[in-house]
Amino acid sequence: MTSIQVFDPALCCSTGVCGVDIDQALVTFAADVDWLKSQGVPVTRANLAQQPLAFAADAQVRQLLQDQGEKALPAVIIDGELKSSGRYPSRDELAGWAGLAVARSLFTEPVAELVAIGAAIASNCEPCFKFHYDKARKLGVTDADVRRAVDLAQKVKDAPARAVLDLAHRILDKKDALGAIGVSAAPKSASACCLPAPAGGGASKCC
Repeated sequence: MTSIQVFDPALCCSTGVCGVDIDQALVTFAADVDWLKSQGVPVTRANLAQQPLAFAADAQVRQLLQDQGEKALPAVIIDGELKSSGRYPSRDELAGWAGLAVARSLFTEPVAELVAIGAAIASNCEPCFKFHYDKARKLGVTDADVRRAVDLAQKVKDAPARAVLDLAHRILDKKDALGAIGVSAAPKSASACCLPAPAGGGASKCC
């Protein structure tokens, strides 16, 4: 069975989410390692700051450090063969080295920009729309696809407003109908919403 060894540079942890700044390369690689393990591929990782003896014990890694210093890390060794150094390999590379098939992701950069454009419409963010529209166009996204993303985002955004308007009309129409035949249409008490906070300092239940 293929085994993978990863020799990381000096890190506080291997997840990439420690401290103030998130290291996206580390986050992505950590997810890829979890995926490899889920496929039954054993993966071990050594951190230069925490397991220096592991680096000294491996002849290839020791030579890398002597020749290039810490810039040679991370180093990835597959079944005893050095496959990459100085960068974290992609999931496709890892899968190929491990002999695994990996489904091609549909979440490409152009798709990501269309999603961002939809989010900009939903949040009424003009700078966001302009930024992601420009980026999408540079990636080859057509205006027709942008328009589809905008229209779909607007439909999703409008759905709650339509639903609450329908509710209001149903309640009012029912009240009018009951009033026409002389039946009391006094509504039941509803929970507080958009009202001033009650005396005593408690918060209102909505808005």
